[in-house]
Amino acid sequence: MDEKAQVISLNTSSLDIKHLKASIEDKIQHTYLIKHIQQPIIDEEKLFILAAIINNAALSTFQKERYIITTMLVQVALDTHDLVPKANEIDETKELKLSKQLRVLAGDYYSGLYYLLLSEIEDFDLIHKLASAIKEINEYKMKLYYKEVNSFQEYIDIIKKIESLLILYVAEHVNENSLHDVTGEWLITNKLIQEKENVNRDGYSNLLDNWDNNNSNSTYSSILNTIDTFILKYTQTLEKSLLKLPIHQRALKTHINSQLKGFLYNNTSIAEEG
Repeated sequence: MDEKAQVISLNTSSLDIKHLKASIEDKIQHTYLIKHIQQPIIDEEKLFILAAIINNAALSTFQKERYIITTMLVQVALDTHDLVPKANEIDETKELKLSKQLRVLAGDYYSGLYYLLLSEIEDFDLIHKLASAIKEINEYKMKLYYKEVNSFQEYIDIIKKIESLLILYVAEHVNENSLHDVTGEWLITNKLIQEKENVNRDGYSNLLDNWDNNNSNSTYSSILNTIDTFILKYTQTLEKSLLKLPIHQRALKTHINSQLKGFLYNNTSIAEEG
């Protein structure tokens, strides 16, 4: 049968997302790794956007799922490498050393999986795109590592790129540009919302802590106030971008609007209780 005749629309419903997430989790299962390090967290917002992008590509269902799964494996690999401490502790235990070593190996293992899956569909152009995205993301991470950032605005702009570049490269590969603005705006908004919730729940945010360590003049309180301003700004921009989405992206538009309303409701409730 002609491959084009096999092309089936992959709806971004919750059922499909659950299926894709289960497939990714199945791929990254490794008994020894799970025993010694934390199970990788799959970013469902990135998965949802990626599915919305791939949905309208002229690909078979098999190819669509492979594109989504392999891209998310790259994301898991990048996230796993980020969990490795940047410096060694003098008195660290053997267990901690093992955990650090395994996180590095786990990231490499997940990277190897996506190469394997893509080689099976022989899409070398996508491999090149993903490799380019990884290179650019790592360059931005090095800017943060070496503290080559002059303002909190620039810091957030780099985080936005790190969060969205992988998906944007895939979108470019399948010629789906309608979500370009929404992707970056939603992922950075969602990131800031999560970090604020981490502070409210645990009193700690990795994103804020990294900025705080680089800027002795900043305080958690002042940064949180700034983040509120950023969330408001990105939310307003995002709402305008969502209005411009084509009809075939209605599911994603509904999803993001629902998430934003949930955050605004929870934020208002917390403020009233306080």
